[in-house]
Amino acid sequence: MIPLEFDMVVLREEKTFVAYCPELDISSCGASVEQARTNLKTAVRLFIEEAEKMGTLNDILGEAGYRRARTGKWSPPSLVATELVELA
Repeated sequence: MIPLEFDMVVLREEKTFVAYCPELDISSCGASVEQARTNLKTAVRLFIEEAEKMGTLNDILGEAGYRRARTGKWSPPSLVATELVELA
């Protein structure tokens, strides 16, 4: 499997923590932040492995905003800001 960096956002929904990867639109959950983080890493790993097997990984990463360097390493899109916005 290729090494891959991704952003992770963790939200709390009552007693459950949800870890979300916005670049790949993948999420997972757990009873703690650490468990949600671990479960998200597993979900992303499985997703990448299956995309590699299907031969679609390069297309998926390109569409997600990743850029491939000449070395072959994929760089994620930059997360610029997160903010809480209210609509009145």
